[in-house]
Amino acid sequence: MGKIYIVGIGPGCHEDMTLRADKALRESDVIAGYTVYVDLVRDYYSDKEFISTPMMGEVNRCRMALEEAQKGKTVSMVCSGDAGVYGMAGLIYKLSVEYKPMDIQVIPGITSALSGGALAGAPLTHDFAVVSLSDLLTPWEKIECRLREASKADFTLCLYNPSSKKRHDYLAKACGICMEYKSEETVCAIAKNIGREGEAYQVMTLKELAVTPVDMFTTVFIGNSQSRVIDGKMVTPRGYMEKEHGKK
Repeated sequence: MGKIYIVGIGPGCHEDMTLRADKALRESDVIAGYTVYVDLVRDYYSDKEFISTPMMGEVNRCRMALEEAQKGKTVSMVCSGDAGVYGMAGLIYKLSVEYKPMDIQVIPGITSALSGGALAGAPLTHDFAVVSLSDLLTPWEKIECRLREASKADFTLCLYNPSSKKRHDYLAKACGICMEYKSEETVCAIAKNIGREGEAYQVMTLKELAVTPVDMFTTVFIGNSQSRVIDGKMVTPRGYMEKEHGKK
């Protein structure tokens, strides 16, 4: 029986890959994935067979991985960040019903909400929501609704896929929606190229964020009403000190 590992490789640098992820890749005969992600691990596992497809080739690459597993091979499908957070885990499971039974295991990884949050400070210490601004698979009307309701509930927001050539104004639109319920002075942050060359972060207000250029390699954090700047970092407190003061 073949085996498929669906592996979250973290933000990009090998040091941020989990030990389970490394073990799965070393055990595999084939490593499959989006070309950019395969290239991030290729040098560390050069003895493996590689399968890759460009952007928009998700279904094809998952079928190719499943077909290799059907031959009795152990295959790792690599995903940036976590395999279950906007990754290939759901698609592999969905397509797997068309094939003979096989062993499928999801190997968790560090998603950019966490790695980017660590870079920018501690923006997600309290309740938060993660929303992708990509409307390739989700209608913008639904994304807009989710942004509005999360802002209304005073969640900290983490935004994935904030901009592209075709969606250059989507972050500005998202900020406008958030400002219906959040102050324009709300503390925000962006994290770029997390775990890769050019890694950087910047802290700013929601008003400033609306006019800040970003790309697909940027993760955006929009604070709640309690978020603040501490030593140049974005921090969302959870109320531990207030609880202690309440006991006295």
